[in-house]
Amino acid sequence: MKPHVADPAEWQLRTRSVRLPRSNELPLLMGIVNTTPDSFSDGGLWSQTRTAVAHGLSLIEAGAAILDIGGESTRPFSDPVDPEEEWRRVGEVVRILSHESDCPISIDTSKAYVAKRALENGAEIINDVTGLEGDPAMIQIASETGAGICAMHMQGTPKTMQINPTYENVVEEIHNYLEDRKNSLLSAGIALESICLDPGIGFGKTHSHNIELMKHASKFLDLKCPILIGHSRKGFLGKLVKQTLHKEASLHERDIATAATACSLADQGIHILRVHDVATVRLALAAYASSRTTESQL
Repeated sequence: MKPHVADPAEWQLRTRSVRLPRSNELPLLMGIVNTTPDSFSDGGLWSQTRTAVAHGLSLIEAGAAILDIGGESTRPFSDPVDPEEEWRRVGEVVRILSHESDCPISIDTSKAYVAKRALENGAEIINDVTGLEGDPAMIQIASETGAGICAMHMQGTPKTMQINPTYENVVEEIHNYLEDRKNSLLSAGIALESICLDPGIGFGKTHSHNIELMKHASKFLDLKCPILIGHSRKGFLGKLVKQTLHKEASLHERDIATAATACSLADQGIHILRVHDVATVRLALAAYASSRTTESQL
């Protein structure tokens, strides 16, 4: 169960704030809109502006509290994309969804150029898998705009991260990194209320590392920032499905595993879950909440 840690009440974004769940409430869901042709699970499905916008609106209807729009795959062994090409993929999608919906838009990028243009076109959040370390200009963009930021841990780069990732104590080391990163961002002029932290499931971690992080996700709550977990459809869930069903996991089966583990993360008090299939996860969380026994019912 969730430890007794003072929860941040809100996540401050560029022009507004998001109310975070209290100790007895379920996590917010961040819906994923990949506009890439080569994402690991849905590459090419939403690479056209029209289909990406329709998908984003369907995620909002299903219960997404935030939309995360990305134009560069960060799957293992992927190559980086030119900033202009990345912006071409996401620009109109960001602009249209930010105008057609009140749902806050997050831009999933490690490039300051893309982040700046997205914020100018209505985005509220920068979600950076490099923890705002990949582009020297990113921190200045975040500070000047007051955008909400999500700083993630990754060992290596997408091209190298799954080549023998090694830790002595994965939970402790990533906790220390996120604490140091938070302090560095504060020193750079970014407000504490704007910072969200993500331990980076699947980014430079083995199967066992990911399992340990999922089991002990609540340990990151003492960083006193919103904590986001992005476990959706990741390879460790595919491996669990294969071990259980003795066959390769389909996307549907990975979504079931995503939803089941989301309930554990909810029980640990995680604030935000980044997922592909919002409807399935939302249903699983609702069923979990309805059957959960609280101390007041005992």
